[in-house]
Amino acid sequence: MYLVKTSAGQQAFKERHPDFSPRLRSAFLQFDGRRSLAQVLESITGLGVTQDELLALVEREWLAPREAVAAAVQAEATEATEAVAPQPAVSDVADQARRYRKGYPVAVALTAGMGLKGFRLNMAVEAAMGYEQLAALAPRLRQAAGAASYAPLHEALFGTEAGALA
Repeated sequence: MYLVKTSAGQQAFKERHPDFSPRLRSAFLQFDGRRSLAQVLESITGLGVTQDELLALVEREWLAPREAVAAAVQAEATEATEAVAPQPAVSDVADQARRYRKGYPVAVALTAGMGLKGFRLNMAVEAAMGYEQLAALAPRLRQAAGAASYAPLHEALFGTEAGALA
């Protein structure tokens, strides 16, 4: 099982919640969605943290399976997309893959440049598993970054200038 930090978990971590012992804080930092629960347990054996303690963080919704977080991000992005004018459709699968490969690094750079303001968006961009998910985040990215900063991403994803749709 691959676990990632939730926003509630990050908030509790930031606020130094009393249920986050120093051992659990160190373990919590290890969950990035790239390593399985077993791998994290193996890496923190010296801390004395048990699997039950980590699963308690899941029950508190401070950690969640990465698939569940990706699904939540997708649902949130879909709602945001429906509220904004529709984006041009890209139907060819090869074209979608090319646009995703071109747009992903631009989106990561855009959110990284926002500092802490863009942290949650950066997590959403990193969770995007394809063109559709990345394109669904476009309205949120435009709103957060501003039209001028967003323009290169729009060009990469949709092949049109951002001002052409405004």
